Amino acid sequence: MSCPGAVSALLGYAAAAAGGYGTGVDQSAVAATGGVHGFPAALTSFIGRAGPVREVAGLLEEYRLVTVTGPGGVGKTRLAGEVARGAAGRFADGAWLAELAPVGDPAQVAAVVAAALGVREQPGVAVDEALVRVLARHQVLLVLDNCEHVIGAAAELCARLLAACDDVRVLATSREPLAVAGEARYRLGPLTVPGEGPAEAAGSEAVALFADRARQADARFAVDEQTGPAVARLVRRLDGMPLAIELAAARVEALGVGQLADRLDDRFALLTAGDRLAPARQRSLAATVEWSYRLLDARGQRVFRAVSVFPGPFTLEAAGAVAGPGAGPAVLHLVDCSLLVPPRAGPDGRWRYSMLETLRAYGAGLLAQAGEGDGVAALLAGWAVGAAGQAAAGLQAIEGEVAAARWLDAEDATMRQVLAWAMEHDPEMALQLAVALAWWWFLRGRLAGNYPLLRHAAGQAEPGSDGWCAARFWLGYTAQWTGDLAASLRHFTELRDAVAHRGPCRALADGLVGRAGALSQMGRYPEAAGERRRSLAVARQAGYPMGEVLALGGSGFDAVQIGDLDGALAAARQAVQITAGVPGPVARFSAYALASVLVGAGDLAAAEPVCATALARAREVGDLWHQSSLLILMVILDLEAGRFRDAAERLRESLQLDTRTGFWPNLGDHLDHCGLLCAATGRYAEAVTAWAAMAALKQEEKLADPPLDVRRRQEPLRRARQVLGPARAHAAEKRGAMMSLATATEYALMLTSTGLPRSAQGPGKLTGRERELVTLVAQGRTDAQIAAELFISIRTVRSHLDRIRDKTGCRRRADLTRLALSAGLI
Repeated sequence: MSCPGAVSALLGYAAAAAGGYGTGVDQSAVAATGGVHGFPAALTSFIGRAGPVREVAGLLEEYRLVTVTGPGGVGKTRLAGEVARGAAGRFADGAWLAELAPVGDPAQVAAVVAAALGVREQPGVAVDEALVRVLARHQVLLVLDNCEHVIGAAAELCARLLAACDDVRVLATSREPLAVAGEARYRLGPLTVPGEGPAEAAGSEAVALFADRARQADARFAVDEQTGPAVARLVRRLDGMPLAIELAAARVEALGVGQLADRLDDRFALLTAGDRLAPARQRSLAATVEWSYRLLDARGQRVFRAVSVFPGPFTLEAAGAVAGPGAGPAVLHLVDCSLLVPPRAGPDGRWRYSMLETLRAYGAGLLAQAGEGDGVAALLAGWAVGAAGQAAAGLQAIEGEVAAARWLDAEDATMRQVLAWAMEHDPEMALQLAVALAWWWFLRGRLAGNYPLLRHAAGQAEPGSDGWCAARFWLGYTAQWTGDLAASLRHFTELRDAVAHRGPCRALADGLVGRAGALSQMGRYPEAAGERRRSLAVARQAGYPMGEVLALGGSGFDAVQIGDLDGALAAARQAVQITAGVPGPVARFSAYALASVLVGAGDLAAAEPVCATALARAREVGDLWHQSSLLILMVILDLEAGRFRDAAERLRESLQLDTRTGFWPNLGDHLDHCGLLCAATGRYAEAVTAWAAMAALKQEEKLADPPLDVRRRQEPLRRARQVLGPARAHAAEKRGAMMSLATATEYALMLTSTGLPRSAQGPGKLTGRERELVTLVAQGRTDAQIAAELFISIRTVRSHLDRIRDKTGCRRRADLTRLALSAGLI
């Protein structure tokens, strides 16, 4: 049965399916304050539900976890989106959506939430701990949509976040409660349906919804004396279930409302005879979905089953890969019949279709019944490996880098699902896919989170094979960038030793230059220089431009540290001249190396355009690592030029970028530059405190203090101590040395800020008890810990904190920490 001209009415329920692009860097970083994030624009009107919206919003004011429950298709996702939009203004950092429908493995729940929030994972740090570290500083409404199939993992994550992040509230949707202590549950019922009287249809939410969606299928449709009784009978028969009503409304033009109601009655009779024990609402929805499916021809049914394998949005090309050639017309027909959501442009500009979770679950069941599940999953995996390979090739070309990265952004949910499937069914394919995704993971700050997966996949491969070598390369650099220098040296040594017998080759060059990087960061510069020379020779013999750039750029870094400025400039200039066959991130590395060497040589005029150009490109691509590093380098240029306000703004941006993504190893550099900024602006005590905090952090993390940095701060530090005198200098150093990681982070943010939040009034109006609470918050205590320490209830703590926020204008715990620091309370 055809349904020409019908426009899907399901957009309003497609927040999850149509918005499942989880890695758009600019759109998914907690640093963006206020507003809603990750929620797609609602393209259909929101009908009814004024009472539930008001009631759920009221529960969120009182409880920190609210779960909206109800059967599939009742409208939980759309309701949560409306509530979030209304409540976002109460949260300093806004409302954020984490869509869990595409998550097949409960172990991935925390990782998906982290990706939605832009939180960077780290080796050796559990994902939920990384989330806690970031969210503890923010005031956020977190919306977890479609929790039912990962209910245990979702509940554990909520419990962890609520215990450690007192300014976080969670709005969850699920078919069953999370069963977490302190949870408020709201059972969402169907829309109101009309009674038997002819005049009652006008006030019915269900009739209003049907009429609105039917007009999208047939602009001439109206509820009048002729159609009203049939519409009323229809929505009563559908129990007011929104999804069922929308599926039925999509068929109005093809069947007319009278015939529509009659045909649904036939399907209900069959279903009721088959399962009389099923709840009425469940029968009504199942009957409507099954009826819609049975109206399709054989090809349409086959395509519907096949595309249900996609966990998120998909292109027509991808649909063809799993459903066979010629699937395009069937996909378009499924849209007309409201079994697929109309296409929306993804981050890469490609148009993608999506399927609502209720329909996807139904399709997956049909796929399994038909015995097609394994075959379709394998087809999807083959398509994903091919797509990732094409994108990886694009990432190797500077001009194709942005498009390739955005393509993978749009395919994130599918790549996650296929990786999990391949790890279980085809380890060789899993390694191939992981290696193809590695450059993208690097750009998006997600390499560390995939470190365990890479390590496991490499463990299944033959040592010395191409896949094993590529995985070892990425394992080594991931460990290096996250501060685990011993592990980095071990990975690269294993790589070097595994391929040493081959003679000059790319893998050998990679192993040697990776070892050099780890040795350099350990302060072992002569050894590093020797490894770089050997790596450069191997790369040239092997015809490996990327290897040459890595060796030359690193040689420039090492040479400038030991004072060989001529050698540093020669190596760095050679590096930037090699462009053919060099991936974008490596090209930005060579620019960063040249700018750093020029700064070390005192040629600031030449350094600035090199640095600024690379920074602009890093922003365009979404290269988080280089963006932060280049911002720090620009800070030095600003300080040398006396542009102190620019230096503070760039330093703050870099610090916020790293703290919101959980990349803590860079904090030492931030503190060092905070000290330089403070010394240059006459804040000598703050400079000494920042440098003491930096020294403590580097000692704890076993990170070397580069000689160039030591030389740069030597005179400002001497001047600061001279101005302060021994007693004040000692007090400032003691204060910095005692700071925790979180406190040092807030201190650095405070030093780079123009002040407290605009409405902040300072601690002067606070009582003694309130100042005590602010101090405890700044020391990292949770509400529960404060209550235990002060022998008061958690409710009393929260009441005190609400009053403190009203008095000071400090909404986040991070703001209160900076208030305490500025007042000398810690």
